[in-house]
Amino acid sequence: MIAKVEPLTPARTLRGPFDYRLGDDLPGVNVGSMLVVPFGPRRLLGVVVDLAEESELPPERLAEPLRALEADVPAALVRLGLWLAREYCSAPARGLALVLPPGTGTGSGQPLRPRSSLHATLTDAGREALAGGLPGLGERQQAAVRALGGGPLAAAPLTRLAGCGHATLRALERRGLVTLDRTADPSRRPRLEQVGAMAGPAPEPTPDQSAALAAVEARMDAGVPGDPLLLQGVTGSGKTEVYLRAVAAALERGRSAIVLVPEIALTPQTAGRFVERFGDAVAIVHSRLAPRERYDEWWRMRRGEARVCVGPRSAIFAPFDDLGLIVVDEEHDASYKQEGDPRYDARVVAERRAAEEGAVLLSGSATPRPESIVRHERLRLDSRVDRRGLPPVELVGMLGSSGALHERTRDALDDVRRRGEKAIVLLNRRGWSNFLSCRVCGNVWDCPDCDVTLVLHRAAGEIACHHCGHSEPVPPACGECGSASVARHGAGTEQLERELEELMSPLPVFRLDADVTAAGGSGAVLRAFDAADAGVLVGTQMVAKGHDFPAVTLAVVLDADATLRFPDFRAEERTFALVAQLAGRSGRGERGGRVIVQALDPSARALRHAAEHDADGFAAGEIERRRAFGYPPFGNLVRAVCSSEDPGPELAAAEALRERVAAAGMPVLGPAPLFRRRGRFRAQLVIRSPERTPAIDAVRAAVEEVAAMKEHAAAAFAVDVDPQ
Repeated sequence: MIAKVEPLTPARTLRGPFDYRLGDDLPGVNVGSMLVVPFGPRRLLGVVVDLAEESELPPERLAEPLRALEADVPAALVRLGLWLAREYCSAPARGLALVLPPGTGTGSGQPLRPRSSLHATLTDAGREALAGGLPGLGERQQAAVRALGGGPLAAAPLTRLAGCGHATLRALERRGLVTLDRTADPSRRPRLEQVGAMAGPAPEPTPDQSAALAAVEARMDAGVPGDPLLLQGVTGSGKTEVYLRAVAAALERGRSAIVLVPEIALTPQTAGRFVERFGDAVAIVHSRLAPRERYDEWWRMRRGEARVCVGPRSAIFAPFDDLGLIVVDEEHDASYKQEGDPRYDARVVAERRAAEEGAVLLSGSATPRPESIVRHERLRLDSRVDRRGLPPVELVGMLGSSGALHERTRDALDDVRRRGEKAIVLLNRRGWSNFLSCRVCGNVWDCPDCDVTLVLHRAAGEIACHHCGHSEPVPPACGECGSASVARHGAGTEQLERELEELMSPLPVFRLDADVTAAGGSGAVLRAFDAADAGVLVGTQMVAKGHDFPAVTLAVVLDADATLRFPDFRAEERTFALVAQLAGRSGRGERGGRVIVQALDPSARALRHAAEHDADGFAAGEIERRRAFGYPPFGNLVRAVCSSEDPGPELAAAEALRERVAAAGMPVLGPAPLFRRRGRFRAQLVIRSPERTPAIDAVRAAVEEVAAMKEHAAAAFAVDVDPQ
């Protein structure tokens, strides 16, 4: 047999797969097997993507793999990885690396082995021997068999009970009396700490929940999953309970389930509820796990010890052979889009995997994307499970106001302080001030590697770039004129935290933003806010991510229309979702709640619809606007960015791309220069086409051709399909 192997090297110019002759010393090799293969003078790790009976090359010219690794991946995941590489204009090795065991990577590295323990179990023959008095066995062998009479045991306690060693157990295995098996060690599994309200015993479903669940189960039983399902429910309507029951239905039918959440660190409640309901059947995967922990969880799924996978976008590659359900919670969240190559969208990958493996795809949100509303079949949860109404929203205009907080907001926060309640305040800018300038000469402190200003972070005593991470001490004086008169412009979460500490004393104030998350403190902040009798949680959009704190009676959004000033066709969608999602954090308890939204223009369409909790009205207008201009879901976007260390090569490469893409009949916008980032000059093209596959194929072909040309060797290329 011939194994067609894709070497795990990310070189874009490599054209695999390559044929290798399988010898008799490598039995059981199949699609998904990982092999160490000779590749020129190197040894590389490769994935078997196909098998054939013959090769175009004569057998004597084919090398043999050096060895096979213990781990393998389902054939369906191999196909998914190759499809993903094509769909997102990446190298096959990068697509396959996503579906392989954690720690595999590229090159000649070997995956980790699972932390596991050896378990012994009596076979039918062993039980017969035990009943017959164990003839022909030595004393220690008899002791081991008797110890196993009460059920399977781990090898370590078994050898202590029987006074024997592992050699005795191996001898019993050879005689067919005992089976020895390695299982993952559950004592070292990652654990989630409880934050906020948990689900508790399964509550009686509401009529709307029952109807939604019935639709999901009907799809499971039909055998043909059909169109994806969209569970659109107001905040607090019990979408998570529908997910839990849908997962239980999949397990009852002998199928596995994947549950995608935006970010584990920011949504521990959702993940915790699945662990609470299904126990060790749940595998938790996320980027904060150590490599060994990630691999242990992967191995439990591969062996069938875990049947449910909960995690962020990478969880879509869980190694299940019998997938029956994929849940995408908070499907509107932008974190489902991968920023690095390959720039995949986990929501699109979930749709592909569900269709290929016959699984039901159930996405859910209170503020679903227009793409999902148009393409998916909708299920509705139109009221909160406790039948309480959604909190009233007050829009407050900030024109003519000074300071970060409007007088109405200050009064509402003071009410929270006096009554000993909780509030959440959102300002989608971190740091202390947006930028610094000299009052005398007008000098502004810029990043040396990016064409952006540096943000003041007073707690760290530095000014920092939010694009490349460059930082330097806060300047004591202007470097241009020597003046010590330095002005601070704008306010971020650090400054707002200080102001709230003074306003809300003695209530505690907790801050949650990317600076806190980078230090690993997001979970501690959420637990502290949950445990406090009263207080204020202030932060960026992280504070709006699906948290369930019943004691919150006030939610505040500052500078709510700031995102409307971005040159992005999704600006209104994001603004509506941000305000509506934060509004949903308020009024979940017996005391009810209210919402205040501060904006320069409170009459903006997105804010008006959010204030009225009118997701349908906003979506209808947004969909018509997208239809008129050919934006998704009525068109497809592909973005190509060329970059170089010196100015010039990036524009020349972008122009070469434009010529080839236009020659393929695709409409092209650009090239247009982008601001310098991480020391590289950049230019971009945007292809907007009603046809998805031809646009992707045209861009891929153009990039591969131009990247191979010597005159464009100084340029680097990045392709983003469905740019966000």
